[in-house]
Amino acid sequence: MHSPHDPYVRVRGAREHNLKGVDVDVPRDVLAVFTGVSGSGKSSLAFGTVYAEAQRRYFESVAPYARRLIHQVGAPKVGEITGLPPAVSLQQRRSAPTSRSSVGTVTNLSNSLRMLFSRAGKYPPGAARLDSDAFSPNTAAGACPECHGLGRVHGTTEELLVPDPSLSIREGAVAAWPGAWQGKNLRDILDTLGHDVDRPWRELPAADREWILFTDEQPVVTVHPVRDAERIQRPYQGTYTSARRYVLKTFSDTKSPTLRAKAERFLTSTPCRVCGGSRLRPEALAVTFGGRNIAELAALPLTDLAALLDGRTETARVLTGDLKARIGPVVELGLGYLSLDRAAPTLSAGELQRLRLATQLRSGLFGVVYVLDEPSAGLHPADTEALLTVLDRLKAAGNSVFVVEHHLEVVRGADWLVDVGPGAGEHGGRVLYSGPVAELASVEESATARYLFDEAPGPAREVREPRGWLEVGPVTRHNLHAVTAGFPLGAFTAVTGVSGSGKSTLIGELTGDLPGVGRLVRVDQKPIGRTPRSNLATYTGLFDVVRKVFAATGEARDRGYGVGRFSFNVAGGRCETCQGEGFVSVELLFLPSTYAPCPDCGGARYNPETLQVAYRGRNIAEVLGLTVEEAAGFFADIPAALRSLGTLLDVGLGYLRLGQPATELSGGEAQRIKLAGELQRGRRGHTLYLLDEPTTGLHPADVEVLMDRLHGLVDAGHTVVVVEHDMTVVAEADWVIDLGPGGGDRGGRVVAAGPPRRVACAEGSATAPYLARVMP
Repeated sequence: MHSPHDPYVRVRGAREHNLKGVDVDVPRDVLAVFTGVSGSGKSSLAFGTVYAEAQRRYFESVAPYARRLIHQVGAPKVGEITGLPPAVSLQQRRSAPTSRSSVGTVTNLSNSLRMLFSRAGKYPPGAARLDSDAFSPNTAAGACPECHGLGRVHGTTEELLVPDPSLSIREGAVAAWPGAWQGKNLRDILDTLGHDVDRPWRELPAADREWILFTDEQPVVTVHPVRDAERIQRPYQGTYTSARRYVLKTFSDTKSPTLRAKAERFLTSTPCRVCGGSRLRPEALAVTFGGRNIAELAALPLTDLAALLDGRTETARVLTGDLKARIGPVVELGLGYLSLDRAAPTLSAGELQRLRLATQLRSGLFGVVYVLDEPSAGLHPADTEALLTVLDRLKAAGNSVFVVEHHLEVVRGADWLVDVGPGAGEHGGRVLYSGPVAELASVEESATARYLFDEAPGPAREVREPRGWLEVGPVTRHNLHAVTAGFPLGAFTAVTGVSGSGKSTLIGELTGDLPGVGRLVRVDQKPIGRTPRSNLATYTGLFDVVRKVFAATGEARDRGYGVGRFSFNVAGGRCETCQGEGFVSVELLFLPSTYAPCPDCGGARYNPETLQVAYRGRNIAEVLGLTVEEAAGFFADIPAALRSLGTLLDVGLGYLRLGQPATELSGGEAQRIKLAGELQRGRRGHTLYLLDEPTTGLHPADVEVLMDRLHGLVDAGHTVVVVEHDMTVVAEADWVIDLGPGGGDRGGRVVAAGPPRRVACAEGSATAPYLARVMP
């Protein structure tokens, strides 16, 4: 029995995911870093076991109703954990925040600013004092009534809805309308209403064209469809919907990303004419502080905002002091270039996590375990030192900080190291070492030790000669002002610079229309799907091959099961309780909803009859449970399957399960799955690959695998451009474009461009000193 003041968190018998009955002791009140190759089990230990158990214990202490829901979520597979304090998790959220979420709402800074305007703002003569809610675009009291607090209004034009006016309505002139029966229905209704559906669009009277596209009327008529010889079609009641009404309704209501994207093509988005894009009512915009309204202050970079906050009255002094204290940690973490009104969906996962980390510094919690997921993701080496300072402050406040991390500088700054491995998936799941950092050097099995202590640069790579150049600019967008840049064709280019210097904005200007680009492939870190229904196998097309294999078995043929029977997305073979998701969503009222395994199929996704069909001794659910590496052996004689599996292995994803839900994948994993999807397609002609921080979430050993693949693409005649913070990757590039020197307004220009050796010597570059350290 351990004392209640046990200085260690002691884990016994952890079996979550690939952990093999792990026992480990981690001291409290330290900065402990969990390392290991991607898929080794470090996240399963830190998040899936330690944090999940702390969360379960918290739930056990709340109301019986909430406890009943928690039992559906399940407990982590672990013998016991002792010495575990309450825990706070800061993960790189997989779900995308909404368009109403902003830097201000994520950090709660908006609340403080609204309070400042409410209590200490300068009101027009005779105006009533407003409550702080009246300064929020997300409340009925504050939102502009025209755009409902969104700042933009969606509309459309005849040119967008009818791109080719030489076509008749029957020939599909109204491109915005749906296809198939729904589009035919709308054409038949117009015909019934007396409109000429066979005349070219441009010859129709202007009033008719206006009504067809823009009317809000919805007349109901009896349609007598044109009879097809082989089909009997009875008259029916049809309701007319104008093209504008259809597009706006689809855009706002549909759950299908494809339909939404199609509707968006026919829409224009313009700043709201009433609020000018500020999202607020006129009464709120009339109140000022220091001569500016709240929208103007919210649009300033945080560093500039802090400099302007100056309290004249006692109330203003207290409120501005609080605001400055809250802005301090955000600036310290290298995010001073952000403004409060910056929409959360435009932030990277690393930026979002650091904003939440800055908020925690002000929360005043002590005695808790903070479990962090790669806080250095998206950080320039210059900002990593500030991150370590912040983590030390959390520790100094009386907390334990457990960090899952690949960045070697963060690992070196730890008090305690837990190394998991040695490999990924089945080849990992063991704790190779737990103790002070320096002693890892003696652990031969550790992939981390090889990179942590061997700081000798790799061999120099010969710089390739470009085949030509892609010229971009002058670009004036976000913080770029008339920036021009040249990207070499047939070479590997790294774009560098501190967070917010304009890297992503610059590569966003590389389009398929530029001369010299045959085909453009943009590989970003957005999720490959928003629900557990989307997974690795469905995204890569591998699932189609697997279903055909199962449908071809003797058992399936005897039962009359076709390919559709083995899809969990359609009725028939799937479990109807969870609709083939394998999970059911558990709503937790006062907490974010979570997914729990389906009570009927236990996560298998299929009904019992479908699971009776086996191929080589495994049913379809068991095949989806295989890792990519295991599946490569299982399907060794099926070329169509091996093509997908081979490219996934090539980008270092052998440890992922085929049926791994999209909701469980990190941004870096999603990006590499997309890259694998591109690699398995036959590449014809020259392709330009654009990747935004492809090494995010990768252990240095996995970075080597990925770099070999990317250099292979360049050697095959393609062009690769990456935005990157990992200096070992930058040192291997043929050309480097360094932006800066700072973030936000202090960035946005090309500080240096050239081969890595030249950029490493550049004056005034924040990147140069770090690049020089790793140059061969």
